[in-house]
Amino acid sequence: MARGRFTRVAVAVWCAGLAIPGAAAENWPQFRGVNASGVSDSHKLPRSWSVPEGVGVRWKTPIAGLGHSSPIIWDDRIYVTTALSGEKEPELKVGLYGDGDSAKDMGEQRWLLICLDKSTGRVLWEREGHRGAPTVARHTKATHCNSTPATDGKHIVTFLGAEGLFCFDMDSKPVWKKDLGRLEGGPLEFDTMEWGFASSPIIHDGRVIVQCDVHDQAFVAAFDAASGSEIWRTKRDEVPTWGTPSIYKEGGAARIAVNGYKHIGGYDFATGKELWKIVGGGDVPVPTPVVADGMIYITNAHGAAAPLYAVRPEAVGDITPKDGAPGGAVVWHVSRNGAYMQTPIVYRGLLYSCIDRGVLKCYDAGTGEMLYQERLGKGMSGFTSSPVAGDGRVYFASEEGDVFAVGAGREFRKPRANPLGEVCMSTPAISEGVIYYRTRGHVIAIGAEEPADRKGRRDISGQ
Repeated sequence: MARGRFTRVAVAVWCAGLAIPGAAAENWPQFRGVNASGVSDSHKLPRSWSVPEGVGVRWKTPIAGLGHSSPIIWDDRIYVTTALSGEKEPELKVGLYGDGDSAKDMGEQRWLLICLDKSTGRVLWEREGHRGAPTVARHTKATHCNSTPATDGKHIVTFLGAEGLFCFDMDSKPVWKKDLGRLEGGPLEFDTMEWGFASSPIIHDGRVIVQCDVHDQAFVAAFDAASGSEIWRTKRDEVPTWGTPSIYKEGGAARIAVNGYKHIGGYDFATGKELWKIVGGGDVPVPTPVVADGMIYITNAHGAAAPLYAVRPEAVGDITPKDGAPGGAVVWHVSRNGAYMQTPIVYRGLLYSCIDRGVLKCYDAGTGEMLYQERLGKGMSGFTSSPVAGDGRVYFASEEGDVFAVGAGREFRKPRANPLGEVCMSTPAISEGVIYYRTRGHVIAIGAEEPADRKGRRDISGQ
């Protein structure tokens, strides 16, 4: 069986094992798609485009406000969230800098859930989820709307951090909401500095899972997706983190993997019981755990360490590597090659990890052997958006909006830059051969080939 065909079959089997409805219909139900894999190998994908020149653009729809949340997709609809401050140009400072300042936009905000037609980009409806002054401030590179929504085809859950957890039906009717307290995040060494919240909710088997690692009373919790009732809550001794939990399976049972500094680890999906942990690493954990090829891959960075771990799903207890050596449940790890902002991706047996300065590292996912280390772009732009992959390419977007489509393989072939024409901090979604980028001011659909019934009448204005 050809390797590409094997990969598609493996993904289909994995989706079926997690019982995610509609996976075969090219849904992208949460941050980075089905279980955050970031992979869509069922259609041909675009390899080059230019949004400023209108090349390769299916449609381009303006989105008011400010938000780094990613678009999600169910059937023929796209859902995205945003926060409107009333300011024409709310502060957003991108680029390579080390300041940890908070933005000053603490006036009234309106948080919206917006629904778009997937084929045309037309806005079908918008729903105000919350209105008021933000409870906590945000980092100058962040927004008040960082968390990506999640859906199971029946419910849409949006997480607005300290403003609460909100659930809607698929046509925008409010179903329930939860106040989870003052979720205040900032750097470990400065507990008075506010950077905002970014962990996204996930939905699995009728439950909403949230990870709330903040300065005070960190926890991971499960809620009933239909009613919002709390099923369990497990306290965590943890510093603020910004990653999203992931589902993995062991022995037929669902488990939850989370990133952390004091507690990278796994929890039982049914009860919330702690199963395993790794102590130490980067002290500002941002990336989401990746489940692929029978392992759990976790990375973080900042401070003294920047580890990258490959963990067996059957892990139990404290599996922190002793004396820096792998063994037991940790199949392999590297101590100084982890990523600060981007979630890595595993595609066709290789793990791709890109640091915020655009240096891409490619590993054999099974052994940890580094195959190459190369720079994307000219080293002048930051990289925050996490990569996605499909059709033999892995896509990396710089903060300046240049997308590099890197050919999958054990050797690096320098890619050209495909401009989006705007700042891009969000991770894209993929569905049926189209990549949907959320930039500072738009959602943009980039497609390899335009359907016959739309050729010659492209509208990139969104109106």
